[in-house]
Amino acid sequence: MKVKVDGLGISATRRDPPVASGRPVIVALHGGLYTGRYFDVPLSPGGSFVDVASQLGYPTVTFDRPGYGASAALPPEENTFERQAALLGAAIREVGGDSAVLLVGHSIGGMIALTIAAMSDGPALLGVSATGMGAYVPSGGGADELTDAAVSSGQEVVTVPPEALDSVMLGPPETFDFAVLDAAHASYSPAPVVELVAAPRWAAEKLPQLAPNVRVPVHNVLGEYDALWDTSPQSIEKFTAFFTAAPHIDASVMPAVGHSLDHHKAAHALHLRQLAFAHECTLRSESG
Repeated sequence: MKVKVDGLGISATRRDPPVASGRPVIVALHGGLYTGRYFDVPLSPGGSFVDVASQLGYPTVTFDRPGYGASAALPPEENTFERQAALLGAAIREVGGDSAVLLVGHSIGGMIALTIAAMSDGPALLGVSATGMGAYVPSGGGADELTDAAVSSGQEVVTVPPEALDSVMLGPPETFDFAVLDAAHASYSPAPVVELVAAPRWAAEKLPQLAPNVRVPVHNVLGEYDALWDTSPQSIEKFTAFFTAAPHIDASVMPAVGHSLDHHKAAHALHLRQLAFAHECTLRSESG
């Protein structure tokens, strides 16, 4: 389906569980160099995130963010994370109605999810699960390599070969299944260069200011083998400390996964953790 916000067409895919359960909608925002198919890649025995959510009675809506998949692109000068948050926040209200939703975001999608949660006029949220992003991006690592390659292309939109992306997005060979790697490649996408330039600076420039305005529970997971983010205990503590108004925050590092946590053998465990968080947020909301 398509949602129109400020004249911009934003593509969304909804999946409802086999039997209606009355559980809240989970809205998922993908990261850079992916489409919304990121959340529907069945790379573990339990299936994709969307599969597991459906099995447990949760409806899901996965968006193609502006400039990805079937969604219209923003001009580079307008394509900020704040602008995306405003557009996607309105799109979430469109698909969720008056009901509160659980927001899931990976990497840049996690940054935008937290930006939405910090908005005073944003949609009603039960909580935010942000994976593949944290408090600090070390210089000279995978993030700089992606940025340098994007800028040197001289293009507004850059395509990174799947084989090159694998080394950044995935952990060591034993952590993922080569037999289903093609499914993960199908979720890769060209990306606006302006995003890839802004992403490594976001934690330092934006997170300290917006985190204190997040007033819903926050769940955050980084992968043990993340090639982009600092996963040290100090970095996890720093991330947690920013969220002074959140009623609950759970930040951790998950073993045996790389940056794109959902595309590893251990993904099913991550999905169960996220859906347990969704259940906890629902109970917290119901108890007032």
